[in-house]
Amino acid sequence: MERDSLGFLLADVFRLFRQSFRRRLEGSSLTLAQARALVYLSRHEGVRQVDLAEMLEVQPITLARLVDQLADAGLVERRADPADRRAYQMFLTPAAASQLAAITQVAAAIQVDALRDLNKQQAAMLFVALRKMRDNLGSR
Repeated sequence: MERDSLGFLLADVFRLFRQSFRRRLEGSSLTLAQARALVYLSRHEGVRQVDLAEMLEVQPITLARLVDQLADAGLVERRADPADRRAYQMFLTPAAASQLAAITQVAAAIQVDALRDLNKQQAAMLFVALRKMRDNLGSR
């Protein structure tokens, strides 16, 4: 039996997470890309648009279109960056709160599915290991 490498296993799990998230979002006005942008923005409110693009690993022009869509929906707003008049900072509007709550609910349901046959100790150890891996790779 061939063993999965860590990278391929993580990539497969992430792909399945995205597919499940997309399925559960069907009927919502949000796309997966928009949902990701809202979540990242909620964690980094006031971030410059170019920095948000980097966090999401998309080209700035791609993010600009995405932000246009979210702004048209009344979920985000751009404000001039006081430190750099050529740049914009991104902020959520109050209307984004209900969308973020729905995203959180979907993510929690997927997590329950993903961890279904793990006991509490196994699930806790998985989180510890993943955080440690993130810290190890992020410190380079």
